[in-house]
Amino acid sequence: MAVSAKQVKELRDRTGLGMMECKKALNAVDGDVDKAIEELRKSSGMKAAKKAGRTAADGVVLAKVAEDGSYGVLVEVNSETDFAAREENFLSFADKIAQAAFEAKTTDVAAVMTDEMVAVRDALVQKIGENISLRRISLVEGGVVGAYVHSNNRIAALVSVEGADQEVAKDVAMHISATNPRVINKDDMPAEEVQKEKDIIMAQPDMASKPAEIAEKMVVGRISKFLAENSLVEQAFVKNPEQKVGEMVKAAGGSVSTFVRLEVGEGIEVEEVDFAAEVAAQLNG
Repeated sequence: MAVSAKQVKELRDRTGLGMMECKKALNAVDGDVDKAIEELRKSSGMKAAKKAGRTAADGVVLAKVAEDGSYGVLVEVNSETDFAAREENFLSFADKIAQAAFEAKTTDVAAVMTDEMVAVRDALVQKIGENISLRRISLVEGGVVGAYVHSNNRIAALVSVEGADQEVAKDVAMHISATNPRVINKDDMPAEEVQKEKDIIMAQPDMASKPAEIAEKMVVGRISKFLAENSLVEQAFVKNPEQKVGEMVKAAGGSVSTFVRLEVGEGIEVEEVDFAAEVAAQLNG
């Protein structure tokens, strides 16, 4: 029997699925909406597993901080596209994840992704049609913790300060989100990173003709600049470039203890896909 537009609309309204998927499901059960929903529920686990093979490199980073500033968490929840990352149901799911991680006070992804949470994720995968995953959780505790999440939810930072209040911690978190420092103090930079930078400097063309003693002085100067640019307390504070971050925090009676910064998709390798070929393959399938 022919499936009516009314039946397709009802199934779409009740499941949130796309028109073609609803039409296909209804055709398979002679237009019975309830039966179509039942069959879709049976197949949802399989569909979610299939989607899980795709690379989820977009998404959001969210923060939750205790009212007393004693601790906070960041979570990165991934989707395949920015479009899905802005979808209301995806954002609601990501917020549930952040709340669960916050309440459990854990960085254990498996502990947060309980059977119940996985079921919610699988239903969302079916509805949105993209792979969705909780990639990582960061926890900062001790001192006074503040957070900053960039307006597009793609970058966020948590900071713990000693001797200062939460507003100072939030200001430092905002600065970190913008500048991405690698360490708090210059002395915190790993020796291998410093050596790597020295090797890069020594290989630069302008070093080749310099006498050894001159070259060494140039290396020292450039390494000092490298350390200052990548050390939080040495950076010019974004809200007042005339003042270093370390000076700003010290003026408030505090010091920075630790920080963590997450950016959506950092470190994920995304496979290049021939879009035309992918569409052709789907049509042929």
